[in-house]
Amino acid sequence: MNYQLLLSGLFSLFVLAACDTAQDETTNGEDSRPNIILIVADDQGWGDLSFNGNTNLSTPNIDRLGSEGVSFEHFYVCPVCSPTRAEILTGRYHARGGVYETSEGGERLDLDEVTVAKYLKQAGYQTAAYGKWHNGMQYPYHPNGRGFDEFYGFCSGHWGNYFSPMLEHNGAIVKGEGFLPDDLTNKAMGFIETFADDPFFIYLPYNTPHGPMQVTDEFWNKQDTASLKLRHRDPSIEDTIFTKAALAMCENIDWNVGRLHEKLEQLNLLENTIIIYMTDNGPNGWRWNGGMKGRKGHVDEGGIRSPLLMYWKDHFTPGRNVSHIASAIDLLPTLLDLGNVDFEPENPLDGISLVPLINGAQRESWDRLIYSHWNKRVSVRSQQYLLDQHNNLFDMINDPGQDEAVNEEQPDVLATMVASKNKWEAEVLSEIPEKDLRTFPVGHPDYLYTQIPARDGIGTGNVERSNIWPNCSFYTNWTSTEDSIYWDVEVLATGDYAIDLYYTCPADDVGSRFEISFLNNSLKGVINEAHDPPLTGMENDRSPRHNSYVKDWMVKEVGNITLEKGTGRLVIKATEIPGNQAMDFRLMMLRRV
Repeated sequence: MNYQLLLSGLFSLFVLAACDTAQDETTNGEDSRPNIILIVADDQGWGDLSFNGNTNLSTPNIDRLGSEGVSFEHFYVCPVCSPTRAEILTGRYHARGGVYETSEGGERLDLDEVTVAKYLKQAGYQTAAYGKWHNGMQYPYHPNGRGFDEFYGFCSGHWGNYFSPMLEHNGAIVKGEGFLPDDLTNKAMGFIETFADDPFFIYLPYNTPHGPMQVTDEFWNKQDTASLKLRHRDPSIEDTIFTKAALAMCENIDWNVGRLHEKLEQLNLLENTIIIYMTDNGPNGWRWNGGMKGRKGHVDEGGIRSPLLMYWKDHFTPGRNVSHIASAIDLLPTLLDLGNVDFEPENPLDGISLVPLINGAQRESWDRLIYSHWNKRVSVRSQQYLLDQHNNLFDMINDPGQDEAVNEEQPDVLATMVASKNKWEAEVLSEIPEKDLRTFPVGHPDYLYTQIPARDGIGTGNVERSNIWPNCSFYTNWTSTEDSIYWDVEVLATGDYAIDLYYTCPADDVGSRFEISFLNNSLKGVINEAHDPPLTGMENDRSPRHNSYVKDWMVKEVGNITLEKGTGRLVIKATEIPGNQAMDFRLMMLRRV
């Protein structure tokens, strides 16, 4: 029998029993459709809120969601970005949906997975996503193909510039307007105004405090001159400048959450809008995090514990704290439950609805297990214990910092959790194939645009990435006609496609010729206009970055190419290089004509 299905059944019995004693605070009529705003911060740790005791910063607007709503004390996500987002969207462990990496295609959510946005859209919700998607770029992996009517932001795992950067709006490349989290909030508020009379679901995955560590002066100046009262449990490994930048970025998020709250209040929508706040993994640096072990990328407590705050004016009991463990996989069934959406999941869920806990139901014995995985490392969390990647068992009630393993003191608990871990690895992690055979889709008949970025390509010969982290990188050092860049793609519909090329090229290198080909057809072009801007980003960085700097890219209309339906290799190859190199390459945009 499937363990998670059994658990869900037991939980349902618990719900029925609890209904006699717990007031059903979320009920608002069978036909009610409350608005839902789900906010997910990027790389913000559990400890990066004053709500959780951090006196190094002030986050009153986020704190209010917990103090005037419901907070979950032990809520768990994945150690890194794209797996958590997949679990939020599907209610299933990320491995089931084919998400095993954060770039180069491994971040894509399998197309047979059904998202919470799709279920809500089918129930009559207006749906929008603003921010960092990170679960696939090319349609139908794109947000517009996963249930979101509106998308504005970027689909990669990180972005190289937060001040009026290149973004996309429903597939088309656009230029952002100001500091990115502020811009995303503005777009969300515009959506709220447009659909104030309709039920709406807004997914707001902010890009901060993920690097590059950029923030406006207003928030940086406050942190720059402040002293850090709370430090990481090993202060010698903390980068205090990085910490201050992260905290400044968190305070900016808080300001934007306050603006959303004010907009809802102005439109008299607070009583019919649920606001949820969480993060996607542990902190992206060694800083104060409640004394927990680990950070982003780790399956220890500090890498996977996230705040979860839920606010619904006049519906949720103010200040209620839920101590039961819960997980990102619980978001889909919870949101659909809160939205009074009657649905039959197309795939078996791993998550369960948290509505009984939100309503105050309690249970002394909570036998649930939550699994966290990244890069072949797995930990298991029960209500009291954590089994780490090395099968060390920790009593998290008496030793929340994971300082002393209790393997010898609790042999029965250890054996049970190790057996459960082994079973989960065999049943769930086995769904990740040894080799990813998925191609990148091109030219879906229901969508106008297909973006082909350097991030998803493979360079040959001398061609190299601008940075080891692919997400916001470009290709450079294109010095030989033997060099090329290619993508393994599947053209979904035969047709003509206009191609725009995003490039830079010094004046001395103008004249390079190139050819774009797929199967039996090709398109030739020439770089006949110089565009040699400097690398940018460092002027806005508060702390040195590890990922790629960016450029202002020239857009060249190459022409039209006929692409035949089928699977093959899309290639761009230099055919003549009169100077030192062909170009620096950022992306191709294909548009059906």
